[in-house]
Amino acid sequence: MSSPGTASLFEASTHRGALPSAIAAIWPGAQVTGRALTVQSPPADNLWLHHAIYRAQPGDVLVVQCSGHHEAGYWGEIMTVAAQVRGLAGLVIDGGVRDRDAIAALRFPVFARTLCIRGTGKSPTARGAIGGPVTIGAVTVETGDLIVADADGVIALRPDEAEATLARARQRDAREQAILTRLRAGETTLAIYDLPQAGQQGPRE
Repeated sequence: MSSPGTASLFEASTHRGALPSAIAAIWPGAQVTGRALTVQSPPADNLWLHHAIYRAQPGDVLVVQCSGHHEAGYWGEIMTVAAQVRGLAGLVIDGGVRDRDAIAALRFPVFARTLCIRGTGKSPTARGAIGGPVTIGAVTVETGDLIVADADGVIALRPDEAEATLARARQRDAREQAILTRLRAGETTLAIYDLPQAGQQGPRE
């Protein structure tokens, strides 16, 4: 069964796990659901990402924190093909990528903070990590978290909460489908949600 959308999952997760809205799909229609493998990358260096591709298991989503340095193209066509050969499901990166058109043609789901043509180094002495917690915005992502990403955004769900959150999100989607049916039959959102009159709070002093 396909995963509910990220908006439904966020509402069902008691409003936790949403990554910053700046991290978005780099091509229309990209979506991914999979297990996180986290990467802490040194700034402007992608050596740890190369190693992460070969540390990952099929179906994993790389979740990359770039030490706050966004203006570099940490990922491109070459790494996308390498990841596809390994069976990776996608990439979520709090940093820049390049070769958007090539990645789109390959249909590999990439969610990034920005596009950037600047290259990166591959220093053997640059400090990074694979598999440890990474913090993106206000969210700490750990290896094994469930990552869901689509046109609306990216959410990370803890493994012990994922199943219940998915169930609540599917119930929410079913309720919304019923509301859509009522709207098409002529009802209004004001009546369906029993919304109060606007502007009735009284004069302000």
